[in-house]
Amino acid sequence: MSSYGGVAIETGQIAAKRKSAISGAFFTEFVDMFDIYLPTIILTPALDYFEPSKLPAGLEGILTSLVFITTLLGRPLGAMIFGAIGDKIGRRKTTIYSVSGFALVTLILALIPGYSSIGIASYWLLVILRFLDGVCLGGGYTGSHPLALEYSEKSRRGFVGAFILAAFPLAYILINLLGMVSFSIFPAGSAASPYEVWGWRIPFVIGAILAVWLVTYYVRSVPESEIWETSKQAKKTPLMSMFKGQNGRNFLQVFTMMTGFWLTQNIVTLFLPSTVLKTFLGMKGFPLTLTLLIAYAVLFFSYLASGVIGQRIGRRKFFVIMGPIVSVVGTALLYWILNAKGAPLILMIVLVSVFAAIVTSPWGVIVTYINERFATGVRASGFALGFSVSVIIPSFYAFFMDWLGAAMPYRLTGLVLLFIGGLIGTIGAAAGPETKDVDFTNE
Repeated sequence: MSSYGGVAIETGQIAAKRKSAISGAFFTEFVDMFDIYLPTIILTPALDYFEPSKLPAGLEGILTSLVFITTLLGRPLGAMIFGAIGDKIGRRKTTIYSVSGFALVTLILALIPGYSSIGIASYWLLVILRFLDGVCLGGGYTGSHPLALEYSEKSRRGFVGAFILAAFPLAYILINLLGMVSFSIFPAGSAASPYEVWGWRIPFVIGAILAVWLVTYYVRSVPESEIWETSKQAKKTPLMSMFKGQNGRNFLQVFTMMTGFWLTQNIVTLFLPSTVLKTFLGMKGFPLTLTLLIAYAVLFFSYLASGVIGQRIGRRKFFVIMGPIVSVVGTALLYWILNAKGAPLILMIVLVSVFAAIVTSPWGVIVTYINERFATGVRASGFALGFSVSVIIPSFYAFFMDWLGAAMPYRLTGLVLLFIGGLIGTIGAAAGPETKDVDFTNE
């Protein structure tokens, strides 16, 4: 065989490994987000099944929120645990272990008996399992995303990072469509209704099956990162070093930037649909669902566009440009939406879609940027912690709105948080270097 032929074979092998790693990260993001939205869309109508009847409204609200808060608290812990594992034993094994974990937990969740069978233990089982699910989910992207970026060509890392995150809106669309089918087939309305007794279990079983399929895909098709394997730092335990020296400064910068962009993201994914569209504007049923589904379909393409632009002009420059646009243009669009009650549906769809695309545009660049900010020996930990720990403060956005509501109309408090979030994201990004020319192979 000629040397030219040998090079051709080697190049083909690398291309196949690269494709498998990138596809694996995309599927991991999809399965992760599918599992994240299961409780918010599928389980919420069935929570009566796990709780005593005739609870006071305040206590009922607390019990409901705990189901979602525990998942949120589990993710940063999982990111910390699996980030250290990913830098010590490899990205591939970390992904296999974490995805296996949330496959098992999701399946167990689908089998929980109700309050009528085991009393309040049913509710506490639900909360504990969702916490464990959050821990495992925090490890899914911790291994898969750095693995994919380490296999990517430097000139295409921007697109690859955006492509991976674009699985998020697709998962949202699928889980909503699945929810619509479930609600139409299984009657709901009481703790003894078909939906609340067993109809909600089917999407959870589907989520577990998807996770098992993903584990099988990684075992059979996805190779370990060659960059990690050849790194001199890769065998060290990096967790504590993440908070010291240059790593600590990098983490603080990424944490600041991500705190801002998580805050703006929460305005789009949480505050907009539940409070603005449903409560303030009175949208519900088909118009609300159609608006959100189209907006999320737009996000798939807007993430890809952001990744390409960030590759061309630079990640830091993209953030520094888009951060103020999020603060100013995004806030103006949100104010327009808040005052669009009674507007034609097509106008609402356009407004919401444009608003979501602008405000979430940094996310098309974030996965690539954070991975480029950390050296190979701490990349999984750096990405996991920078991405996940920063979500904690913004997750209390509802409390911030309540505090602001003492000094201004509550319906306008989201405008203030959106403006502040864009500024914090910009400041955090400006404090860091440009990363698009970072060479993973020469660290």
